Amino acid sequence: MTMDISGQLSVIKRGIVELISEEELSNKLKESLKTGKPLRIKAGFDPTAPDIHLGHTVLIQKLKQLQEIGHHVIFLIGDFTGMIGDPTGKSETRKPLTREEVLKNAETYKKQIFKILNPEKTQIVFNSEWFSNMSVIEVVKLGSMQTVARMLEREDFKKRFNNHQDITILEFYYPLFQAYDSVYLKADVELGGTDQLFNLLMGRTLQKKMGQEPQVVITMPLLEGLDGAQKMSKSLGNYIGITEPPQEIFGKIMSVSDELMVRYYELLSSFSNAEFEALKSGLKKGAVHPKEAKINLAKEIVARFHGNDAAIKASAEFDKVFKSKGIPEDIEEKTLTIPTQDIGIIDLLKTTALALSTSEARRLIQQGGVSIDGQRVSDINHKLVANRDYLLQVGKRKFAKIYIKTKCGQE
Repeated sequence: MTMDISGQLSVIKRGIVELISEEELSNKLKESLKTGKPLRIKAGFDPTAPDIHLGHTVLIQKLKQLQEIGHHVIFLIGDFTGMIGDPTGKSETRKPLTREEVLKNAETYKKQIFKILNPEKTQIVFNSEWFSNMSVIEVVKLGSMQTVARMLEREDFKKRFNNHQDITILEFYYPLFQAYDSVYLKADVELGGTDQLFNLLMGRTLQKKMGQEPQVVITMPLLEGLDGAQKMSKSLGNYIGITEPPQEIFGKIMSVSDELMVRYYELLSSFSNAEFEALKSGLKKGAVHPKEAKINLAKEIVARFHGNDAAIKASAEFDKVFKSKGIPEDIEEKTLTIPTQDIGIIDLLKTTALALSTSEARRLIQQGGVSIDGQRVSDINHKLVANRDYLLQVGKRKFAKIYIKTKCGQE
């Protein structure tokens, strides 16, 4: 580590929400420089879903920055806690996942994170390693480390308690399990989203009670989705999945507002602090065009997850579609078999996954976002006849060639 304390703090504090506390972190950094021993940086991820979107990578990008300035990154996969389910932000008891589901998701996580982190400098651990060997007495003792009154200070538990909704004892244990992870790993710093603050602080409490120096807590913001308002979420449809096709990732990034683009640069790009400040200054003075900045960001993100060649091709495809009003070369082709001689446009959009629901399909049509063979569709009751193919466009980025055939026509 050659960067001084002020330089390290500048990197660490970029884009964060809260640091508890800067004085403690400065002292830890000072000791680290003195001894040459890197800080142990922990972040935990429960593999409750099979893939990751850009919102999840905010924490991973911060881990990368800490890794690059010389600290030891511990990527904790909560294969044990994932079977319980983090109750954070939940209004009801969460259905536990099976071990098979958790392990399958965990393998996917391992493949995806190394598109950001350096695998040679990352320690991956599974918390089943220690929890599976914990005796009943040890689990009971862990429960004695905290009171029910303190647990009910947590906002989501408080709401459920006041609304007479169930809270299982197992859910009370979740923050304790996450905290014990920090004890077992002797974490110097733990990162988490702002919604994880209660659990992160529990780690400090448990470390103190068990004779360790408490970890520093750093919270990162919940990344806004494509709408620029709500947090990125698959359920809201405003997400960018890192395994999505390159053209889709590129087009989605190009669709965000200029303000949100700057936010994405701050939290997701590999720009140094100096480069980021120069970008903001250039945008403000008009020396940097927002569209060019978006193109560069889109290229960086696509290259990170799909490689440079894919980024170059996605950029060229974007130019072709949006500058020349052309059609992408690689359009997904689908064949749809229907029992009758025609199908309604709404059913077609849902069946081919170009819209996720009837309401979304209806909204897309009413907003003029659906075209067939280059002609905009305005009638939500529009019918497409069978035994011919169609070129569908949904929004600015989704294209599909669909051949509709009927069972009747094949008999």
